[in-house]
Amino acid sequence: MPRLSDAEIARLKADLDDLTRAIAFDEGTERAFSHPLNAEKRNGEYHCAVCGEPVFSAAEKYESGSGWPSFWQPSHPENIETKTDYKLLYPRTEIHCANCGAHMGHVFSDGPPPTGERYCTNGGVLDFRPKAGED
Repeated sequence: MPRLSDAEIARLKADLDDLTRAIAFDEGTERAFSHPLNAEKRNGEYHCAVCGEPVFSAAEKYESGSGWPSFWQPSHPENIETKTDYKLLYPRTEIHCANCGAHMGHVFSDGPPPTGERYCTNGGVLDFRPKAGED
């Protein structure tokens, strides 16, 4: 359940581009290897592109080869919620921003140590903020 009210979420949605809105609120997916954040290597933090809550850190990002930004854990687990998704006829764990409810991607159990998890995210719902001096 999002922490923001429906009215607050509606205000945020109105300012989004079509791709971000489709991913975040229609549970869409961008094409693999299409978003520049997949190749982002600088130090910094990834925030929800809808509401600005911090969710991942560059310290947990890794190259999964999947074509989407991938992290082995969220840096702010309190800002991530999950639910089971059956869209492909088998269960997957979908991840959402706990603050605004934006769909971010899925978590899989094929990631690296120490967690063995891969938080596979859509770059279109992430806002990367480089650490000072990394611009």
